Amino acid sequence: MREQETVITEELAAEHGLSAQEYRRIPEILGRKPTLTELGIFSAMWSEHCSYKSSRRWLRTLPSEAPHVIQGPGENAGVVDIGDGLAAVFKIESHNHPSFIEPKQGAATGVGGIMRDVFTMGARPIANLNALRFGDPDHPRTRHLVSGVVSGIGGYGNCVGVPTVAGEVNFHPAYNGNILVNAMTVGLARTDRIFRSAAHGPGNPVIYVGARTGRDGIHGATMASAEFSEEAEARRPTVQVGDPFVEKLLLEACLELMAEDAIIAIQDMGAAGLTSSSVEMAGKGGLGMALDLDAVPVREEAMTAYELMLSESQERMLMVIRPEAERTAREIFRRWELDFAVIGALTTTGRLTVSRNGRVEADIPIDPMVDQAPEYDRPWTATPMPGPLDVDAPPPSSTRQALETLIASPDLASRRWIWEQYDWMVMNDTLGEPGGDAAVVRVRDTARALALTVDCTPRYCAAHPETGGAQAVAEAWRNITATGARPLAITNNLNFGNPERPEIMGQLVGCIAGMRRAAGELGFPVVSGNVSLYNETDGEAILPTPVIGGVGLLDDISRRAALRIASAGEALVLVGETTGWLGQSLYLREVIGREDGAPPPVDLASERANGDLVRALIADGLVTACHDLSDGGLVVAVAEMLIASDGIGAELGNGTGLPLHSFLFGEDQGRYLLATPGPGEVLVRARSARVSAAVIGRTTDDGLLTPDSDSPIPVDVLRSLHEAWLPRYMQGG
Repeated sequence: MREQETVITEELAAEHGLSAQEYRRIPEILGRKPTLTELGIFSAMWSEHCSYKSSRRWLRTLPSEAPHVIQGPGENAGVVDIGDGLAAVFKIESHNHPSFIEPKQGAATGVGGIMRDVFTMGARPIANLNALRFGDPDHPRTRHLVSGVVSGIGGYGNCVGVPTVAGEVNFHPAYNGNILVNAMTVGLARTDRIFRSAAHGPGNPVIYVGARTGRDGIHGATMASAEFSEEAEARRPTVQVGDPFVEKLLLEACLELMAEDAIIAIQDMGAAGLTSSSVEMAGKGGLGMALDLDAVPVREEAMTAYELMLSESQERMLMVIRPEAERTAREIFRRWELDFAVIGALTTTGRLTVSRNGRVEADIPIDPMVDQAPEYDRPWTATPMPGPLDVDAPPPSSTRQALETLIASPDLASRRWIWEQYDWMVMNDTLGEPGGDAAVVRVRDTARALALTVDCTPRYCAAHPETGGAQAVAEAWRNITATGARPLAITNNLNFGNPERPEIMGQLVGCIAGMRRAAGELGFPVVSGNVSLYNETDGEAILPTPVIGGVGLLDDISRRAALRIASAGEALVLVGETTGWLGQSLYLREVIGREDGAPPPVDLASERANGDLVRALIADGLVTACHDLSDGGLVVAVAEMLIASDGIGAELGNGTGLPLHSFLFGEDQGRYLLATPGPGEVLVRARSARVSAAVIGRTTDDGLLTPDSDSPIPVDVLRSLHEAWLPRYMQGG
């Protein structure tokens, strides 16, 4: 049946992800029944993925302003001023559903898409990060998914030549049927050369550049806005296929054209492809747009208007340029061996008109697709704080055995097997290998660097979303601080289940409330982000996972801190109050076999005071090594520092009066472990700042000695256990 002969019904609309109520609005807007192309356009623009219809009212509550913020939410990426006429441009996005169906291509195109969001703003990408969640290691699909996702991330980023510098990986049965692949890119731009997507100038040409359009990725945005089922494999055709070599050409061509002052507006063809890019550009500029799809470069025959508008073929851009610059622009893209086509023009009608083979296939007012898109205040129920707050967790039979279990557990084992597949040194600006609190990437031709991290603790969020949301922001702030950098701003990727279920919507509301409180009190504004809902399969939702991507500025790279301890004979100083909190800890889960209790409280005033002190100590040269305390508590942090060092051991004491296992494995927040040759001055500075700090041990040259042991644990044993699990697992062992 020809496209124009398709009968439009509520059933067909439902197949496009539109509710009956949403579909009934479309004939009211148009004054007639929609064509198939119009139905497809509405379904894409009103999808959860594109419209944020369940989350918009809550996202507006997040703090997004600060003196150094140049661009907050609403553009392709956020932008912050880092001084000397330079800006950091960054965003995080999800590619969860595609990566579950086709892990290599799903993850690869997620990386490609987020890089385009950044260089669309005029920035050259300098770093990629990722946050990955997989199911139970014993699940039959987990190993295959890990292999494919890592291969996709590494293959795409390595080919484009952008280093993958940091990330996080968790395993939990809640992700068995719906993994998470969140990709973040950071770029550098001149503050006076930031490009945005709002179109201007009626009559100006609309230009298509990049790769040709095929049928891959059709309905990708709609798929990302729906639950999975056992038939997920049937959705494979909605997964896009990427080409990193074309991406590299597109990156260079776009940056070259940007230097010519030819571009008025530019937008990546991401989710919903030509539909979202054209609607958003015209809508933000208060204009209309007329598109002639006969001019779109294609790689498949007989593509319909519906297919051309909804295709999510990769490595494509839509731009509006100055008419007098068309010849220059065409020549630039010809030299880079990329397609360049004038496919339309801006109009004053406020409508999107789409023609194919001389026939108008769509004529839609733009405002209802953007400003008047559905917005829901969905019912929600708050997640109560678990009780009792104090978890009665027994001590281990052996501290050494408990530590060895934790250091080799799936969530704490070394990720070396993963990051060795990533080219983290390309560009030669990454300072130190992955695995620290935050990656540090030099700002070329300056003495400064950016500190970059991604963080979230889903088990905290599941136990109490507001606490977990605040903790995710605070941990990103703390990881950046542990390098000596000043936290600037965050991007977020909110991964949740079905928002139509009140308990899931309550998780989203609670996490955002915690994020809002932490971002406000820590001066850590949200400048960009993404929401990924319906992450569940057959009614089984993932853990609430609000991933936070953080960016900070290190003013002097010679005064940065890392995990590596330089020498024996230094004092180990614990900054921050320790109560021995074991609720929701990895000790409780991995050693005792329980997942219960409340997550550790987040005291944001103490978090800020502790972090400000630590940064000042690092800047003044009083700290030789620093590590924030998180999963696994104090003794895991010490072990990680020793593993990162060369021939250094440590001896720990316990003067707190707490049970030893609570002292060693508790996950109290807001804490740092410092190595320093001058503990006296550090403690004086801490008292002056009214920050809790105490010497809890010293560095040695002979393994890790805990208070209940007569002989130290050899660091080589810890290192071997730490690094063995993931390679052995991936080899099928």
